[in-house]
Amino acid sequence: MRRRFLSCAMAAAALAAAPSISLAQAAWPARPVRFVVAFAPAGPADIIGRLVAQRLTGALGQSVIVENRAGAGGSVASAVVARAEPDGYTLLVNTSSYAVNPSMQRNLGFDATKDLTLAALVASSPNLIVIAPSVKAGTLKDVMADAQGGAYNYATAGAGTTPHLTAEYLFKVLGKVPVTHVPFQGAGPALNAVMGSQTQMASVALPAAVELVKSGRVRGLVVTGSKRSSALPAVPTVAESGFPGFEDVTWVGIFAPSHTPRAVLERINAEVARLQQDPDFLAKLSAAGFDPLGGSVEQSKAYLQKELEKWAQVVKETGAQPN
Repeated sequence: MRRRFLSCAMAAAALAAAPSISLAQAAWPARPVRFVVAFAPAGPADIIGRLVAQRLTGALGQSVIVENRAGAGGSVASAVVARAEPDGYTLLVNTSSYAVNPSMQRNLGFDATKDLTLAALVASSPNLIVIAPSVKAGTLKDVMADAQGGAYNYATAGAGTTPHLTAEYLFKVLGKVPVTHVPFQGAGPALNAVMGSQTQMASVALPAAVELVKSGRVRGLVVTGSKRSSALPAVPTVAESGFPGFEDVTWVGIFAPSHTPRAVLERINAEVARLQQDPDFLAKLSAAGFDPLGGSVEQSKAYLQKELEKWAQVVKETGAQPN
């Protein structure tokens, strides 16, 4: 009898607790949310992180604070968030480098397939190869010819970023020319290196360099999309420049630690989806060179799995190293 009473009491307690648990999840966020951005300011992750944080601050009724934690091609920030409490208050803003790093780095400090969940895909952009104003070569074919002697180097936001793999594949696999990779901790520092003639070229996600190309501080060589970017319509595609079929993009997404409540993941996903229907938000994306992405939590997970497989193959083909 006592055992039966205890069982009934425990069941009643569980039922009583269930609404409070649901309410606790529904109340997210009850305090400020932190966006840990995986790269230095001025790159695609930072641009998207700050744009989304600004909008979500109003939508969620809580501050969304942006913190840049650059290093190891985005893996430093990823490891920080992977170790955070899975409560939705520490989130990661990272790029497609997240899908590259497992094939590039032996000791990530986290498991990319188990420790973090892609809650929402926000936007993507083609990559862009820019050259210093002092470089005389005017086209990709000119650069390929000049690079035969091994005198060219190029900057990126870090080893393991998709612009890094883009350049490796384009120059070393397709062009068969020797170029030297110089990794930095963000697209901003990489572009500074080109403007200061420390490197002849940089390979970055397009939004990071749009204003620099327009102002003439760097020259756009090629974009890696299937068509020219409306943000830089004068810059030809790689396909137009002699390598048909070449296409590559950098995407940006919001990740949460694994075991974050499903209700929180769905809320993040839903808020991003709402932003992607906002004409003003879309106009800001377009002006910076981004296109919106989207999809449910499950679709985002499936997208990430395909990206992990795709970039593993590219790393194998290029023999890219984490420098």
